[in-house]
Amino acid sequence: MLSSYIPILIFVLIAIGFSIVTLLFARLVNAEKPGTVKLEPYECGIEAVGDARDRYSIRYYLIAMLFVIFDVETVFMFPWAVSLDRLALFGLIEMLVFLFILVVGYFYAWKKGALEWQL
Repeated sequence: MLSSYIPILIFVLIAIGFSIVTLLFARLVNAEKPGTVKLEPYECGIEAVGDARDRYSIRYYLIAMLFVIFDVETVFMFPWAVSLDRLALFGLIEMLVFLFILVVGYFYAWKKGALEWQL
């Protein structure tokens, strides 16, 4: 009975051994010489300007929320496309209503200037 657990024990021992060897190797290779260049924040190769805790414009969060809202549209469209043959005309009308509401929301945000990226 216990012989069937031997492969699991071997797998666990290999996993533990691999993690220990990896941590020891990382400790050996690590160069613990922090300098001013290593301690600077890195942002796409551009030197940081200002404080990292500055306030962001509300437009940044507005654009992010609009992206999430319009990205959810694709999440709803995939299952609809997969089961369109079973939903038939009712499913098509429901998706057209859904898309119409999203387009109205998009034009509303556009007219209010929410999509303009000005600092």
